[in-house]
Amino acid sequence: MLYKIKYFALLLIVLLSSCSTKYITQEKKDDLSSSYLKALKSSDIVVAQDGSGNYKTVQGAFNAVPDSNSKRTVIFIKNGRYKEKLVLGALKQKVTIIGESVEGVMLTYDDHSGKKIDTDTINTYTSYSTSIEADDFIAENITFENSAGRVGQAVALMVKSDRVQFKNCRFIGNQDTFFTNTSGRIYVKDTYIEGTTDFIFGNAIALFENCTMYSKKKSHVTAASTPEGNKFGYVFKNCKLTADSGLVGVTLGRPWRPFARVVYMNCEIGKHIDSVGWNNWRNPENEKTAFYAEYKNFGSGVDISKRVTWSKQLTDKEAENYTVEKIFASESRRNPFPDNWILSEK
Repeated sequence: MLYKIKYFALLLIVLLSSCSTKYITQEKKDDLSSSYLKALKSSDIVVAQDGSGNYKTVQGAFNAVPDSNSKRTVIFIKNGRYKEKLVLGALKQKVTIIGESVEGVMLTYDDHSGKKIDTDTINTYTSYSTSIEADDFIAENITFENSAGRVGQAVALMVKSDRVQFKNCRFIGNQDTFFTNTSGRIYVKDTYIEGTTDFIFGNAIALFENCTMYSKKKSHVTAASTPEGNKFGYVFKNCKLTADSGLVGVTLGRPWRPFARVVYMNCEIGKHIDSVGWNNWRNPENEKTAFYAEYKNFGSGVDISKRVTWSKQLTDKEAENYTVEKIFASESRRNPFPDNWILSEK
């Protein structure tokens, strides 16, 4: 089957420049970067809108992945704007998607809350452009977008599984851009995330490292709904919070559910962040249960003297608990995971 393309076959296609092949032309080969070639050679499936791969659509590639696969399937996606409402089903485990370039590969759709489709009405949970429902998913060099505009809740990317990774990606949208709709674990690294209101939200245990969060409205960055008893919710380490020029009054987060947990550590906080830091979602009772903390943040938006009294500044000793190993450990959740998650490429 096409998805079983082997390394040597892909390499042969690249090398046979004199052949008349629709897969990779000589001109294209001359422009290949080493990272492109490496990713292409290691792929099991290639997606290309021009027909030069195995599938023209990303959903077609997803459907080709064997159910309950014990080996990782690598899908290489060539540059293009793929307007598809995508679902990677729960049985399609251990899938990696790699884009030719982060700005060149865009997975996009335009559903939003309130939109009518026949007799159905889209809501937050069904407004996603891409829904990842399988465990052990990895995405690299991909832009996930909801292009509906400022029309209410419009999710670009929803995760409903465990042990999910995003590296060097972009999440583009407005309200509710990234929905961590899972009790599982998510790792996000070197990724750009933009939005207006609650553009990172949900109940996952998620670690964001070296990411940029770009606010486009006077509103809230996060809306965590961490389950009671979890040791971690959202943890941001070495991230940068920035915004549209002139924007002020943005908060670091508000609790979608009472036991929300969000921590920013060693992050650069822009001047658009309100000096109070956090919001109780118009419910003072949330101040008794939510855990909102910071540790050694810096930048023009850091003035801890004016932070809400119910937020916290971590001590050095407390900060030692926020390691990758501890955040993704089995015991990090009230109902323990079956395993400790050790981050891996495989």
